[in-house]
Amino acid sequence: MDIRYSCNQRDFKRYTTQETRDEFLITGLYQPDQVVSVYSHVDRMVTLGCMPVHEAVSIEKGLDVWANFGTAYFLERREIGIFNLGGAGKVTADGEVFPMGYKDCLYITQGTKEVTFESDDGADPARFYMVSAPAHCRYETKLITIQDAAKRPVGTLEDCNKRVINQFIHPSVLQTCQLTMGLTVLEPGSNWNTMPSHTHERRMEIYTYFEIPENQVVFHMMGEPTETRHIVMQNFDAVISPSWSIHSGVGTSNYTFIWAMGGENQAFDDMDHIPTPQLR
Repeated sequence: MDIRYSCNQRDFKRYTTQETRDEFLITGLYQPDQVVSVYSHVDRMVTLGCMPVHEAVSIEKGLDVWANFGTAYFLERREIGIFNLGGAGKVTADGEVFPMGYKDCLYITQGTKEVTFESDDGADPARFYMVSAPAHCRYETKLITIQDAAKRPVGTLEDCNKRVINQFIHPSVLQTCQLTMGLTVLEPGSNWNTMPSHTHERRMEIYTYFEIPENQVVFHMMGEPTETRHIVMQNFDAVISPSWSIHSGVGTSNYTFIWAMGGENQAFDDMDHIPTPQLR
């Protein structure tokens, strides 16, 4: 497990490009029959990836759960959201099987002891992208398909940000302890996300970008509003955004991204908006 400790905004101003990437960028999440995990001390969030090819893979494969979390099993004190970004597959949670197609999402509640991942076809493996947050009580494990997600069209082609926000793990869809997740699809001709920018002091956020065409990239904007930096993102990369940082992006084409949040509340109007001319 890769462990990332918290960076403050004062020190961040002095970071080099490589230091910024080492601190916040997550790459290589999908390795055959492995679980890749990154533990961030920003709100104790864990980002994971699993690409089962030849076998059913346990979520705890390669983890020393007691050493990393001080618990008997991974979800003893955690909840998790899982998206499938690859071929058809299934997730088994305490014996219950959940078939998952492309862009489907599964929320698994705290206290679930055994979780495994499988692909229907190893030649076209599933890619399970996951974010886990600390949790203090149980709710309902639930599969939400891309068709069932709450859809919010926003933006305009004139502003290069016409997109659809698909809300999956969200207070309007189901109840969780603190985790919220959704998937935003930018239309052709649009390349800006989350602009104008904002911060939310009481919640951190993690993005993962995908459906980035070959030879294209996304410039993920972060930092304090008056001290912005960027990270160049490739297909399937993820990035950690602390509560003090903006989290906007612009691509050399349109793309799709998943957002995940955890922190003290789930109030989506709890944002500090930054007028675009004030960015530096």
